Amino acid sequence: MSPTTTSTSRGDALAALAEYPLTGLEKSLPAAAAGLTVAEFLATRPRLSAFRTPLLVLDDGALEHNLARMATWCAERGVDLAPHGKTTMAPALWERQLRAGAWGITVANPAQLRVAIRFGVPRVQLANALVDPAALAELADALGADPELQVHSWADSVDTVAAMNSALGPVHPVRPLTVLVELGAPGGRTGARDLPTARAVASAVSASPYLVLGGVCGYEGALAHDRTPAGLDAVRRYLRELGELHLALRAAGAYPAGEAVVTAGGSAYFDEVTDVLAPLAGPDTRVLLRSGAYLIHDDGFYRGISPLAPANNAGATGGTALHSAMHAWARVVSRPEPGLALLDAGKRDVPYDEGLPEPQLAADQLGAPAHPITGEISAVNDQHAFLRLDPATPLRVGQVVRLGLSHPCTAFDKWQWVPVLGGGPDGSGDPDPDPVVVDLLRTFF
Repeated sequence: MSPTTTSTSRGDALAALAEYPLTGLEKSLPAAAAGLTVAEFLATRPRLSAFRTPLLVLDDGALEHNLARMATWCAERGVDLAPHGKTTMAPALWERQLRAGAWGITVANPAQLRVAIRFGVPRVQLANALVDPAALAELADALGADPELQVHSWADSVDTVAAMNSALGPVHPVRPLTVLVELGAPGGRTGARDLPTARAVASAVSASPYLVLGGVCGYEGALAHDRTPAGLDAVRRYLRELGELHLALRAAGAYPAGEAVVTAGGSAYFDEVTDVLAPLAGPDTRVLLRSGAYLIHDDGFYRGISPLAPANNAGATGGTALHSAMHAWARVVSRPEPGLALLDAGKRDVPYDEGLPEPQLAADQLGAPAHPITGEISAVNDQHAFLRLDPATPLRVGQVVRLGLSHPCTAFDKWQWVPVLGGGPDGSGDPDPDPVVVDLLRTFF
């Protein structure tokens, strides 16, 4: 892990990406990119029509809208944001989130932590237990080399703390590692299953010569999958327990001098998190959301469940709804039956775990004027999507279809390079059907 955490070093690392040489073998990039660096390729002002299908694209206007919307939403409620970087694993997008006011970036495993530190993220939350000895030694080195770097990891059992102590003993870390106690719930994911167990974990952290207790943490999204009254009630009960844990630890003097963090909040229930936990924020407590999908949003799962989705009365929260910033383009490669078209995008290209893609627009070619299309993606294979449509629909082999996607976390992991289209604020508002590509994002999955 390279301990580079200043804004200058972040800029240097991102600038290095711009000098990355393209080979012409990158998925969906045009052959004309071969032999150019990313910066040189973008300087040619390539347009959507230059790319190949299947293709994942982002809309720059929608990204800007979502960044501003979430930043305002958090500021109005007195909470901070450490968006989950695993959603995109794109350091250029992390930088935009940091510049929009994010406190830091959240990651999920040691490999992602290495990327965050390499690209100079100053504050990183590892929303997981860190017990791999090699990863702990690497992190200890990074913390020792850079006194400004802040990293939080999680622990949900005394055994977790023991494993960390065992790994760190031979390392003799210069600085203690900050650990948050994770509270879970029966039927949930990780996390201590009750308050007494969580308090025992906190005591074990406090007794460690290598660790320091930094707060409490948890994930409410595993307890519900919708916004029904029963689902929301389960989320609120859990969040109240998380708040009780923090208050008990603070009253017991378990936190050393300085600020404690209370963190929860995926992308589905961050309104409930702020309602329950925001009152805890103060001089000695930072309430930290980890919502990650807000930046990209989607045309599926989050469109239905996000507090800032139109379906959930986003206007009542004091602003406009989030916009889907991602779409895929796929080409018709077969019309074997009157009501069936096969597209050249499949499981290797588009997400399918939280709903299948939805057909939205059709055009003769990428960059050509498009028109709405109705139909349904009924299944995806490795490299094909089954588009069911009215037999009379005039969709020909060779034409292209724009697809709305669900769940950005499993969209980005299929792409190493993602073009960003300049233009409208909602992914389709640019009157030019063939927008210029203004950026080419590199992901690190």
